[in-house]
This record gives sequence, C-alpha cells and structure tokens, in this order.
Amino acid sequence: MGRLLALSLLGVALALLGERFLALRNRLKASREVESIDLPNCHLIKGIEAGSEDIDILPNGLAFFSVGLKFPGLHSFAPNKPGGILMMDLKEEKPRALELRISRGFDLASFNPHGISTFIDNDDTVYLFVVNHPEFKNTVEIFKFEEEENFLLHLKTIRHELLPSVNDIIAVGPAHFYATNDHYFSDPFLKYLETYLSLHWANVVYYSPNEVKVVAEGFDSANGINISPDKKYVYVADILAHEIHVLEKQPNMNLTQLKVLKLDTLVDNLSIDPSSGDIWVGCHPNGQKLFVYDPNNPPSSEVLHIQNILSKKPTVTTVYANNGSVLQGSSVASVYDGKLLIGTLYHRALFCEL
Repeated sequence: MGRLLALSLLGVALALLGERFLALRNRLKASREVESIDLPNCHLIKGIEAGSEDIDILPNGLAFFSVGLKFPGLHSFAPNKPGGILMMDLKEEKPRALELRISRGFDLASFNPHGISTFIDNDDTVYLFVVNHPEFKNTVEIFKFEEEENFLLHLKTIRHELLPSVNDIIAVGPAHFYATNDHYFSDPFLKYLETYLSLHWANVVYYSPNEVKVVAEGFDSANGINISPDKKYVYVADILAHEIHVLEKQPNMNLTQLKVLKLDTLVDNLSIDPSSGDIWVGCHPNGQKLFVYDPNNPPSSEVLHIQNILSKKPTVTTVYANNGSVLQGSSVASVYDGKLLIGTLYHRALFCEL
C-alpha cells in the first residue's frame, strides 16, 4: 500500500513538472521564429560588442547606453570586462559612442549596469539612475552628469529590502524613482523556482528618501518601465506574460491598473517618444534562445512601435525584425528626431535613420 501511494505521488509530481515545463516553453515562445523586416539606413555602432541593455535619450539628443550586463544564466561576449555607460550625441552628423568617465571612489571593477533612467531637475541638473548588479547583488546608483567633461559624478548607492531583484527604473525626482523587481526573491535558485512555477510575485516599487513601498504587484516577471510625457501614466512590461500594463499614477504615488495590452512576443524595455507619447519596445521573439545560447541558431530581435495605447484599439507595428544574423536579443529601442537606436542584452547595437 505504501509503495502504491509513493508511486501515485511520484506520478502526480512528474505530471505537474511536465505541465510546468510546457507552460514555461509557451511563456518563452520557444517555438517562435520571425521573418526579417529590415530598415534601409542602419549600421552597427562601433564600440558596442557585448550588449547595450538599456538606452535613454535626453531632450538635447544625448543618448546614454548601459553596456556590458552580466547575469546568471545569460551568455556574455565579454565575461571578464566590467560594464560601463556610453554616450552618443545624436545631433552630430556622424555620432560616435564614447565611454563616460566615472568619479573616483566608485567601484568600477564590479560595475554591472542594467536598466537606466535620466531626470532633469528644475535647475537643469541631469541625474542618471542606474540599476547595478555588483557581484550579482542589487543596487541603484545615482550619478550627476557633467556634460562639459563627459563625466559622471557618483552621488549615492541605494539598497533596500524591497529591491531584491531590480530590473529597470524610471526616475521621477532627483532621488525618487519607480523600479521593477523581475522576481520576488534574490537567491538564484529561488528565482528559477519562482519562474518555473509561474508564481506571479514580481512587483513595482516606489522609492523616495522618505518612503519606500510596493505600488503594483502580481506580475509574472516585471521588466521595462517608463512614464507618459504628461506623467499621468506608468507603463510596465511583463516579459513572460507578453503584456504591457498601463497604470495610472495617484497623488500618493501609488499605481492603479487601467488596462493591459497583450502581445505575441517577450516585451523588454519601453521607451517613450516625448513628442507623440508613442511607445517603442525592444522585444525577444523567442526567449528560449536567449538563455540557451547557440551561435548557429542565435536569439532573434524585434522592435514594436505602439501608438495610442490608451485607446480601445492601439496600433501595434513591427518596425524591425531580424533572425539574429545582424542583431541578437534586442532589449530596447529608442527614437530621437528621425533616428532609431536598438540595443541588445549581450550583443551589438544598431543605429538607424527612419
């Protein structure tokens, strides 16, 4: 009788594991392939060889790149090289990506930048917020950008128990931000278990010097985050659920869900066109290829342009798609004055004239 019970329990456990495995493949879009959609005026950006996970562009055309991300389970083309922040002036006729110097005292050897966001204060001071994973831990670094010297002055390192697995960030003040946690846990094994079981425990946190709180939760894996030009709405990409959540910002900084846009791809970082409010998204058509890297069958890339997201029927256009022959693992797409920048998780970056 005892053996029969043990066999029954084993059968149930195996069936559950099998069901979860198939569900994970579906969340990763493991069977999806893309047909290439090319743009006519594109070239790879010199100096970016090992990822440009996030990009943020100032109103004056200065673009910041977060480069060199290393993450457990992800491929890296430069595993022993620290990450950095590059800058490109999009108003130049032939813009080049230059690495910004960072002030003394900041640990450059363990710099592992992820999501980034800029904030311009009332006195025109530019702050750069950077999600950092030194030794695979989780911090948010705040820098002051000194344009004349192409220099980042490190101001503050933020750690908090409500920021256990930070992915992306949107600054809303000189020391204030919303951040996504793509997992509830910080331990790598528990993260894998959380993903495998699809627990939907990921969340969004609001941080200020006076208050830190969870303001939205229930995500499969909260990833990219951004805010509308009028500052009324916050957009959150749920990468494994293939969704963009539209959240209304309340006076107390809490977020109330307004709607969800369902897509057919893994949505990563979100960029906002400040003139139109359109959303540009770097996407992964097949997430399994990201984590099981095969140089003969590399991860593909996809860029979506979303118009009128607040309407009943937003317009979703695939602007660019590639099977990995040019660009592998697109994670962000940002526009400025007819120019498009496409960054990747661990590969190259593309500059296009639209």
